[in-house]
Amino acid sequence: MSTDEDKRREQRRAFLTRAAGVAAAAVGSSASYARAPDPARSRAESARSEFEPFWGAHQSGIATPLQKHLYFAAFDLTTSKREEVTSLLRAWTEAASRMTAGRPAQPPERPLNVVGSVMAREAATAAGETPDYGPNTKADTSSQAGDSGEALGLSPARLTLTFGFGAGLFVKDSEDRYGLAARRPAALVDLPKFPGDQLVAEHTDGDLAVQACADDPQVAFHAVRQLARLAVNVAKLRWAQTGFTPSTIKGGTPRNLMGFKDGTSNPSITHPAEMARYVWVGNEGPEWMRGGSYLVARRIRIALEHWDRMKVAFQEQTVGRQKYSGAPLGQKSEFEPLNLEAVDSDGNSVIPENSHVRLAAAASNDGARILRRPYSYNDGVNVTTERWPPWHQGLEYDAGLFFLAYQRDPRSGFIKLYERMSRFDMMNQFVTHVGGGLFACPAGAREGEFIGQHMFEPQPG
Repeated sequence: MSTDEDKRREQRRAFLTRAAGVAAAAVGSSASYARAPDPARSRAESARSEFEPFWGAHQSGIATPLQKHLYFAAFDLTTSKREEVTSLLRAWTEAASRMTAGRPAQPPERPLNVVGSVMAREAATAAGETPDYGPNTKADTSSQAGDSGEALGLSPARLTLTFGFGAGLFVKDSEDRYGLAARRPAALVDLPKFPGDQLVAEHTDGDLAVQACADDPQVAFHAVRQLARLAVNVAKLRWAQTGFTPSTIKGGTPRNLMGFKDGTSNPSITHPAEMARYVWVGNEGPEWMRGGSYLVARRIRIALEHWDRMKVAFQEQTVGRQKYSGAPLGQKSEFEPLNLEAVDSDGNSVIPENSHVRLAAAASNDGARILRRPYSYNDGVNVTTERWPPWHQGLEYDAGLFFLAYQRDPRSGFIKLYERMSRFDMMNQFVTHVGGGLFACPAGAREGEFIGQHMFEPQPG
């Protein structure tokens, strides 16, 4: 039988055991809390991931991981004055740096400054005067605002703006409008007319090009809209194209509207040596283009109704890859190298001689490679006549691929690749090139400069 002292001893032991348990639980809880993510830190990291840098040695939007949405626009210059062209590029650069940072195209307190206003401001500054923004130096809702406002409150959504110069900036209708004819790079050639091309003039070429990419379609459109507003009386829209790419598992290759993975054989944007070899212009180009790249844009309509009637095996023979895995024919995984020497039991090439991937392969083109940023497009339906049997005519999808390809020199890049492909590629019975252009995208700019500035500067000697 327990004594009172024994009972007290047991109670004290039980109390200490419970206390130790509570202390251990508290320590565990504290450790768990210490390991939990800091909400403020997570928000900051998330916010940083929404921004892509604008300033730098290269323009962003080239070696940038692919965003989900595209708004591409080409402009024709309507001015005859060189200084208005440089003022436009300065205004565009300033607005682009602001919008990619998540700010309005122009400060809210400043009414819309089209190029004429920018030039007046520059002249006042050069004269040592205080720039006069007009009667509305404070935010004044009775005047045109410096930004149309539809992106206010939205994330910048990894917006990038990439600018390109078409041949018309240098010479147009045999006229050297801006004294730049001698600055035209040798690589900025006129694209040849390839077999099967059905280019629509109103959807082809342009003096200036803007590629806006973002993870939000409204952000991309907003950016181009602001640039067009700033260009009033200096440049006008010639054509535009939207595009999209599907969300994929990180590291995955997006699929195009034909259902195949698109971009597997790209040079690696994280590999500086590959980018320098295939994408960035080197010492062979003019100084203002070194670190830039040449962009070939092609609007490619796909006869999806025709394609959808084909058996999967035929589609795979046409492309040269397995539809579901993305692996080259005869291989098991997407990123295995093409085996162009492989033959089947009958001695036939496993990857057909006129398949898309064989004709596009670097091994078939003296090592030529280009960096592709593929976007699908869907512009509804239209009355169309197919190029190949059964020559169906009627209402079909106006949809396909907006092909964007960056390269160090288009003569040894896209032109070399597509000369053979346009003649022999099995895919030609399903695709038609209907628009696009070639643009010289200069090097990036440092803060205080504008895109392409060095092209306008006096040359030594």
